Amino acid sequence: MKPTIVIVGRPNVGKSTLFNRLTRSRDALVADFSGLTRDRHYGHGRLGEKPYLVVDTGGFEPVVTEGILHEMARQTMQAVTEADAIIFLVDVRSGLTPQDSLIAEQLRRTGSRIYLVANKAEGMNLAIAAAEFHALGLGPPSVISSAHGEGVPELMDEILDPFSVAPDEPASQNPCVAIIGRPNVGKSTLVNQLIGENRVIAFDEPGTTRDSIYIDFIDKDRRYTLIDTAGVRRRGKVFEAVEKFSVIKTLKAIEDANVVVLVLDAQQEISDQDAHLAGFVLEAGRGLVVAVNKWDGLEASRREWIKLELPRKLKFLDFARFHYISALQGQGMGSLLKSVDETYSSAFIRLPTPKLTRLLIEAVSQHQPPKNGPFRPKLRYAHQGGQNPPIVIVHGSGVSHVPESYRRYLENTFRRSFNVVGTPLKVEFHQGHNPFADRKPAPLTEREEKRAHRRRMHLRKTYGKKPKKD
Repeated sequence: MKPTIVIVGRPNVGKSTLFNRLTRSRDALVADFSGLTRDRHYGHGRLGEKPYLVVDTGGFEPVVTEGILHEMARQTMQAVTEADAIIFLVDVRSGLTPQDSLIAEQLRRTGSRIYLVANKAEGMNLAIAAAEFHALGLGPPSVISSAHGEGVPELMDEILDPFSVAPDEPASQNPCVAIIGRPNVGKSTLVNQLIGENRVIAFDEPGTTRDSIYIDFIDKDRRYTLIDTAGVRRRGKVFEAVEKFSVIKTLKAIEDANVVVLVLDAQQEISDQDAHLAGFVLEAGRGLVVAVNKWDGLEASRREWIKLELPRKLKFLDFARFHYISALQGQGMGSLLKSVDETYSSAFIRLPTPKLTRLLIEAVSQHQPPKNGPFRPKLRYAHQGGQNPPIVIVHGSGVSHVPESYRRYLENTFRRSFNVVGTPLKVEFHQGHNPFADRKPAPLTEREEKRAHRRRMHLRKTYGKKPKKD
């Protein structure tokens, strides 16, 4: 097993910067203000032959007993209980604070191995910078600069020294499922309900989730990776830089996922933003499941109206499964995961070339592509060109003139025939190569030149210019 190293400290001491340094990534959002990180964020790192798991946490304020700060503290303490080693990060430029003393006292009670680390020490006298932190009673502090990487390798070598080399775990092929939607539609509540614990902060306040949180869990002996994402508002309402980066993280999560669950709020109108998010999922080629949340407590008339409104506003999602759920009450979770499995299987379906070609010939015989001038495109055969999403490549001549409506006709034909559910199926056309296109004609012999000249003279006499009319 990989050792789990948890980074703990008060707000804005550089925990996310150190997390990115240890994982050699930019997975954690970093900005020059406190309270940016809220949920605990897991990442993988390696020092030589020793892999490890590192956990980034939100700013720890143990004395707060309510609100979002209390939820952040609860998340931090939950991460601490899972830790093999704790990095207690302090800021040498701010000096020792009363909050540092409170955190040290709280961590000391856990009985875990604690490493006191003084950050932001670039360009300073190290001995003088860390002197006051001896008062915490956690031993001599290690002095580093997480932004510049100074002292970080030595720190990790000390932390990992008691642990033996763990074997690399084989790369898993788990379904990766991204939960997306507008702010405050219940994405984090849905994630917590699926995994059966309060893994991410679910708070009655829009914008609670700021980063994309990747979570592994098992349901009925099947492994999944869930991605809880930040809510995406209309572009005209996004002004803060942090929210812009959160949106970028959400879009990247869609690219990383195999299946996307679009969460809608049944107590609000189906907006254009919901349609835009669904359209981005289709452009990315990812499988899609629609979850209409907060279904409990609605009147029967409201439910019927929503079921009539959804096909009208999201008519381009006719291939997707719709589920009416209550994430808070846990209603509809089993059928939702069943549709996720079905969509994942469809995204990686194998399409045999002989059957694809027979379906293509049958579709063309029933409805030929329209002519382009005097010529009609000829479609000869088809084969599979990719997965997630399934791609069908059709070869023929004149295919550049095939209209978009005929492409959709073929996509629907293949989707129905192979029972592809929940994922877009794309058809691409490839122009057949003409073997004589680049070949230059051979020069004529003297006899052929004379014959061609006589033919031209005959045609000129026979079909020459007509005399002008009087």
